[in-house]
Amino acid sequence: MTKNNYAVEISTRLEGLNDKEAEKLLEKFGLNEIESKKQISAFKLFLSQFNDFIIWVLIGATLLSGFMGEKADAITILIIVVMNAILGFIQEYKTEKSLEALKELAAPTAKVIRNGKIKIMKAEYLVPGDVVIFEIGDRIPADCIIIEESNLLIDESLLTGESVGVSKSSNSNNNLIYMGTTVLRGKAKAKVIDTGMNTEMGKIANMLNNIEVEKSPLKQRLASLGKILVVACIAICVVVTLLGIIRGQDKYQMFLVGVSLAVAAIPEGLPAIVTVSLALGVSGMLKRNALIRKLPAVETLGCTSVICSDKTGTLTENNMKVRKVLYNNEIYTDFSTFNNANKLLKAFTYCNDINFDFKYNKIEKCLFGDPTETALVKAFFYEKNRLINFLKDIKRVYDIPFDSTRKMMSVIVRENGKKICYVKGAPERIIERCKYILINDKIVPFEGRYRLNVLKQVDKMSSEALRCIAAAYKIDNLVNNSSIERDLIFIGVAGMIDPPRKEAFNAVQKCATAGIKVIMITGDHRNTAFAVGKELNICSSSNEVMTGSELDNLNDKELRKIVDRIRVFARVSPKHKLRIVKALKKKGYVVSMTGDGVNDAPAVKEADIGISMGISGTDVTKEASSMILLDDNFATIVSAVEEGRVIYDNIRKFIRYLLSCNLGEVLTMFLSSLFYLETPLLPIQILFVNLATDGLPALALGIDPPEDDVMVRKPREKDESIFANRLSEKIVIRGTLIGICTIFTFLVGKYYGMSIETCRTLALGTLIMSQLLHVFECRSEKCSIFQIKLFTNMYLVGAVLVSIIMLLLIIYVPFLRMVFHTVPLNIGHWLIIVFFSSVVAFANGLYIFLTHKN
Repeated sequence: MTKNNYAVEISTRLEGLNDKEAEKLLEKFGLNEIESKKQISAFKLFLSQFNDFIIWVLIGATLLSGFMGEKADAITILIIVVMNAILGFIQEYKTEKSLEALKELAAPTAKVIRNGKIKIMKAEYLVPGDVVIFEIGDRIPADCIIIEESNLLIDESLLTGESVGVSKSSNSNNNLIYMGTTVLRGKAKAKVIDTGMNTEMGKIANMLNNIEVEKSPLKQRLASLGKILVVACIAICVVVTLLGIIRGQDKYQMFLVGVSLAVAAIPEGLPAIVTVSLALGVSGMLKRNALIRKLPAVETLGCTSVICSDKTGTLTENNMKVRKVLYNNEIYTDFSTFNNANKLLKAFTYCNDINFDFKYNKIEKCLFGDPTETALVKAFFYEKNRLINFLKDIKRVYDIPFDSTRKMMSVIVRENGKKICYVKGAPERIIERCKYILINDKIVPFEGRYRLNVLKQVDKMSSEALRCIAAAYKIDNLVNNSSIERDLIFIGVAGMIDPPRKEAFNAVQKCATAGIKVIMITGDHRNTAFAVGKELNICSSSNEVMTGSELDNLNDKELRKIVDRIRVFARVSPKHKLRIVKALKKKGYVVSMTGDGVNDAPAVKEADIGISMGISGTDVTKEASSMILLDDNFATIVSAVEEGRVIYDNIRKFIRYLLSCNLGEVLTMFLSSLFYLETPLLPIQILFVNLATDGLPALALGIDPPEDDVMVRKPREKDESIFANRLSEKIVIRGTLIGICTIFTFLVGKYYGMSIETCRTLALGTLIMSQLLHVFECRSEKCSIFQIKLFTNMYLVGAVLVSIIMLLLIIYVPFLRMVFHTVPLNIGHWLIIVFFSSVVAFANGLYIFLTHKN
């Protein structure tokens, strides 16, 4: 693919555009985005609420009723249908908006030079002429021409289908990089030449960098359950209708009863409420700095039994500070005496990928980049002018970027007319490549006491939880790339510390209480890893620590045998992460795995919950993940797990509530028909029950606050049924009792010679009030109604009050009374309703209270 003619004339300045130029170009070329399918309009979304066979039948029946003279009933039923549709529309519309907000937050970003400064901005605001900086793992956000590069390799398989990476160079015809491709190796500075639909990606009209919105497995299971319930409810409604007709009741009236009962009984909103609950949970997690990319992850989070976490920046503060330096075969803690000619300063400052901005006075504010690399520079430079003078005569010629396999980076600079290679990295990797050592500015063989002392000091610093970075250099044999990092001259080692996050200690403790194993995975030395792991109570013995080299000596079967006994993996590479995940999954654990580098993506994708870093993570890893940590904090993972458990609990709560109530309504009508009773509820009353009790209370349960034991229980099994732990038994028993109590209320009214309208009003009041009492029971599966804190969910209290007010309105407002065929009730009537609607709830609550007490 080539672009011979550029559509615009762009700036050649390496400092990029300024804001005014960018604004004009953005106005001319538009946002840098691929056109996506149009979202369904709010009006069409509202109309879709009526796209249901049962609703069509009901609308047809009510229209027929209107033509037959029952206009009040027909109008009221239609109003109720519309109100139900409005509730459904609000639920779905809120879900769509939540998902759109997530897409906005997860939009790709780019590192751009604007106004001569490096800034991170949303890729959609890129314009032709922008200068963009890329590193390994970044996704290219627009079509660009390379200005300068270092060892650049691009994955263009998304466009070409070729899995082999393509080398790119600014000094060849192969100098174009395209939107959607990925940096596999190296880094580059490039100028944007095309954006949006003008890019190669735009021409093939693929939507990239898009959050995946998958159907939740739970939602799919509930949709299947809903179909079964639909068939069962329709069958019962047909029986109720036929029994009424057999008894000689009006055929049309019984048909309307059957249809109304089907509308009220079928939990058609169950999958929708699950989606709303998941979406609201996602919003809640977002407030805790956890961005969920895939809805199914919310369910899986609650099952998490192992969290495999990176150390640096996740369990620790990612704020490195050099504490000790090994140089001239001695340990230094004061670095102010190191002069500018010191080879150690040069190695750590030149062999570095940080960016400098010297407009600030304090040296700390002048350095931007990886915390480890900035710490190495800050350790030796206390004011910016000294650093400026140190850098001014140095020209960087070539570099080999750091990667997690080699665990080192190399930079060739031109210094005083000579080419010198500086290398820094993991001590064991540097030491094994060194043939000489620099002692008092003299180069001597790196053997005997010198090598032994270096190994001893590195081991000692590591045991003190110091992260060690070694430095070396060489002057000759720089032409052949394969020999650059061979026969090096050892300079010294810096030992730095990244203290554990204060909140990480509490989060690890919370995991232990919740039955979740925490495994720390790090590239640091074994001793450093053990020291940090012990401080955080992740491990207690060195026997719980394994290195990558030890792991290499085990086959997969051997690893599976011991993997759950290891709590810290040190000196590991990304390929080790993948093996660890697979071994844990084979043993039945539900695994969460964190990652940031491009090579972490396979392990992140393999995990049940792949977690990428929002701050330090690459685009590739973010796309492979289910969740992004916006603050790179381990405590956020634990908060997300807790939120996942709460969401699942709340889904069980409203499933219990909805199905119990719907079963109670069906049994009320079925048993009355079975025992040849008069119809206890009219069609319009049945629909009113559905409107008053199914919507707001169920939604309020979906945002119920967590119970006290939510992070004390063990993780549930991943394939555990939503009806586990006798939930189906509770639904059947409570639903049956709601139906029986409603019929008994109706019979009591008949026994005392009350009018049929009064009896039906009593039954209506009992059915609604028993359901509204039951909604509080559903807040806990272990506590009684006496133990539940009533005012910890004010949304639920408000929803119940709204439902009660609606009931009172149709009983005491004359016009509504006429529409719903109710009569005013006196205190005696209400005592009957209160008794039958509460007797089961209070008896059940007393039973739970007494049994738990004993």
